[in-house]
Amino acid sequence: MSLSQDIVAELAEIAPGSPLATARATRDAATRHAQGSYETLFSQQDAAFPLDERVAVAAKVAKWHHADALAAHYAGFGLADPTSLRLTPAITFARLLTFSPVEATPGALTALTQAGWSQEAIVTLAQLIAFVSFQSRLVAGLRLLNDKSIAASDTPVAAGIWHATPATKSGKAAPVQFTQRELGWEPWLASKPLTEFSADEQATLAKFGHTDSDYFRLLARNLPVLEQRTLTDKGIFYTPGGLPRAERELAATVTSKVNGCIYCASVHARKASQLSKDDNAVEALLAVRPGQSLSDGQSARWQAEIDFAAALSVTPPAVTPAHLAALEKQKLDTLEQLDLVQSAAFFAWANRLMLTLGEPYLP
Repeated sequence: MSLSQDIVAELAEIAPGSPLATARATRDAATRHAQGSYETLFSQQDAAFPLDERVAVAAKVAKWHHADALAAHYAGFGLADPTSLRLTPAITFARLLTFSPVEATPGALTALTQAGWSQEAIVTLAQLIAFVSFQSRLVAGLRLLNDKSIAASDTPVAAGIWHATPATKSGKAAPVQFTQRELGWEPWLASKPLTEFSADEQATLAKFGHTDSDYFRLLARNLPVLEQRTLTDKGIFYTPGGLPRAERELAATVTSKVNGCIYCASVHARKASQLSKDDNAVEALLAVRPGQSLSDGQSARWQAEIDFAAALSVTPPAVTPAHLAALEKQKLDTLEQLDLVQSAAFFAWANRLMLTLGEPYLP
């Protein structure tokens, strides 16, 4: 198996020179660093989390997303025994992150620690599960844009549950509803102290503005993966043309509503509100109760985008040609459609880290 192939293009059957290939080339940074994230995660030589264990977890996560070709790709590397004493808690953790990351607790991390997983290996495990959740959705979304068949799913498309406990593990006041307020976030695993990074590593953290963030210094326990992930994020959200930035932020907020991630939604709803100048529409989205439709009462364009992003965000994804037809009716071109797919898919990754490695608090 070769790690250097553009695995997403191959699995989505994207022909060179096609409109979708051209759109992905326009989004070169997102395309390159999504591939770079994959290459980094599955090329690291790490005795604490070797390749056969990584691909065993990845194949399971892809299978749970009905991404059978992706699961087969990972299986082709040679799988460790998923029922081994070490991998059993990792597979349990993977199932939790895949289907219900909002139900994660510090106890899930304790179970891994007790099974011999180091803090660095736990961070890499969480990144890997969250990345394959993103990658599976990226393949599904691009196959849909490319007029290729995708697996059917009967997962209900609706707002998810969220945390309603008014205190964090450490006793801080916790948000119990979605909000545009600025929130804090505290980790359940220790962030890596800045003094333990080399000068070059500190420079990398500083370059991305991660130096003072507990969240990013925790993820920096695997800095090469964090660097590729950050560059993927910037390639998806901070590039000119295509889908208006407000609508990319809208997609991030929708995914966060599906997954119940109050922290991510607070950041991206605030941006969507500022950029769209439509605070009422954003507040209406944040107020949707669990099990309810996320797009009710929105403009026709936002309805189409919200429905598409939500359907891509459930597990397994439930996006269909009808969702794509609704975008085309609103005159979204191929680049705008790609931006929507990537924005929603990326937050499948972001939410799963935020929800399972720590929790938000009210400053």
